[in-house]
Amino acid sequence: MTTHIGLLRAVNLAGHRKVGMADLRALLVGLGMQDVRSVLQSGNVVFRSDVHTTTQLEGLLGDAAAKRLGIETDFFVRTASDWKAVIAANPFPEETERDPSHVVTVFLKERPDRADVAGLQRAITGRELARAEGRHLYVVYPDGIGRSRLTLALIERKLGTRGTGRNWNTVLRLGALAGAS
Repeated sequence: MTTHIGLLRAVNLAGHRKVGMADLRALLVGLGMQDVRSVLQSGNVVFRSDVHTTTQLEGLLGDAAAKRLGIETDFFVRTASDWKAVIAANPFPEETERDPSHVVTVFLKERPDRADVAGLQRAITGRELARAEGRHLYVVYPDGIGRSRLTLALIERKLGTRGTGRNWNTVLRLGALAGAS
């Protein structure tokens, strides 16, 4: 069995798309996942599965959540070894050391092409820094995330793919739980 990390997109935000973590864990257990653990209330799970690809798991989990929990949302699944590579590929080590809560990794459904990444770079109007590595976008928000104009909606529009973000503290916490850090 392989250890995976699953991220739900846009749940438990301002009372929208409410998902209880106990319900989420029960959903995964009901699908045959093992050692299911949730982290925080924002839809982060670590589990073991013998389903072979992350794409298969994303589809299985998304369908099951719609049917059993009544929520339509994207799942982003990475293996523990994928997660370790995400941590290692961080292009902003100084920023994550200095202020990890202002560094976000956006997990993407698809790898963006260079032209789209360049378009995103041109769309940045503040002091944010963004670098793409495979199916991940690393963003530094030196002036804070809440007031930034570099929103997930803008990132998705410019890159042409869906995503969900986690701050660096959460990335490291999930990595530790999955044995990937």
